[in-house]
Order: sequence, then structure tokens, then C-alpha cells
Amino acid sequence: MLLLTCPYCGVTAEETEFHGGGEAHIKRFAGGSDDAEFTGYLFEKKNPRGVVFERWRHVYGCGKWFHAARCSATLEIFGTYSAQTVKPSEAVISVIQARRPDWQVKP
Repeated sequence: MLLLTCPYCGVTAEETEFHGGGEAHIKRFAGGSDDAEFTGYLFEKKNPRGVVFERWRHVYGCGKWFHAARCSATLEIFGTYSAQTVKPSEAVISVIQARRPDWQVKP
């Protein structure tokens, strides 16, 4: 069971209080995009082993979306941060690098 902390209201709860929203930091295509872009957005998802960045929504709390960094192999949560950012926060990057010294930030 994952324990996530909402960065907005500060509540720490099991994952059942939240709803996963897929990969974070990707461009989301909608109406007006061409078929290839929209197909790629819908069906071509990355599923790496190791550190991943995901979107989550605090459904049974404040209702806000946020991002979480976790390990897909061990389910370890490295941290959560605002969804209004275009990249992970420096604090979260520092935690990941402290726990996974061989991990590198990908451009």
C-alpha cells in the first residue's frame, strides 16, 4: 500500500484516498491536435522500472492534483510536489539521489 502526502493540504493517507492520473510532465494532447500526437498521448506510455513521476489527485480530501516521485520496483515514495511545475522540485531530486546514488536526472 502506498502512503502519499498531499502537498497542498498536508494529509498523509493510503493510496485509496487518492486517484492516479498517469505519467507526469508530459504534454497532454486534446482537440485540435493531429492524429499521431493524440494517438501517442493516449496509447504510447512509458513504463520504466525504477524512478517514475506520476500525477495524483486527492479525491477524498482537497481535490487538487499533484505529482509524486516513486520507485516502480519497490513502491518507495520519494516525495510529492505541486502539479503546477514543469519538472520535479530540487528537494525531491535530492531525496531520490540520496537514496539512489546511481540515478541521473533525464532531460
